[in-house]
Parts: sequence; C-alpha cells; structure tokens
Amino acid sequence: MPITTGFNHIATITSDLDKIVAFYSDVFDAKSTFEMAAEQGHPRMTILDLGGGAALNVFEASAEDGAVDRRRMGGRGPIDHFGLAVDSLATLEATRDRLREHGADIGEIQRLGSEWSLFFRDPDGMELEVCCHADA
Repeated sequence: MPITTGFNHIATITSDLDKIVAFYSDVFDAKSTFEMAAEQGHPRMTILDLGGGAALNVFEASAEDGAVDRRRMGGRGPIDHFGLAVDSLATLEATRDRLREHGADIGEIQRLGSEWSLFFRDPDGMELEVCCHADA
C-alpha cells in the first residue's frame, strides 16, 4: 500500500499573483491560508485552500524570470512542482530517511503555514515536495 495519501498541492507560476488569487477566490471560494513576500532567492507566493485537503501554491515571477505565457488554448505552461501528501510528521520524517537511503537530493523539513514540508529532487532532477498537515 502506498505511504502517500494523494496530492497535497500543485504549484504554479504566474506573472500576476493578485489576479490569480482573486480568480480562484471568486470562482472556487478558495481561501488564502499563507502568504510570503518575495525574498532573496524566493518569489512572492500564496497558498490557496481548494478544499478536500488540496491546495494551489501560486508563485509570482515575471516572464523574464521564467513564467510562460499560457493564454493560448493548447499552449503549455509550467507546473513548478507538485506535493505528495502523507498522514503525519512521523511519516514525513520516515520518508526523508527513505529518500536519503535512495541517494535523493533533499532539503530540510520546514513549516510552511499549516503544513510540514520537505523538498527533494527525483532521479530526473524534478523538484517535488512531500507534505503533511502540521496538526496531523
């Protein structure tokens, strides 16, 4: 049986964070649960609660920073990363240990809003995240 409980979030990039937050708030009643100002090496971001334990993590970056114009139907745009959900901090810590055993490039477990988070890179170099609710 898989140790994950499904997807925790999808992260995407936009050139206009306020516009995207307003759209998901107005259309889907999404609620902002965490906001982070831009810092050296990290873009401005907001976490939107989409319900059912799923979130949309939206990062703001200009076209020069790598954001892609996705307005054309059929055009492709970037998904920055996705987050896998686990049931508890203990499972997250065990997952960190398993990633280390498999030689994965990993970060440190950190608190982001109401979530515990661990970033890692898969064998293809794609950055991913494993998360659990902090109250789990």
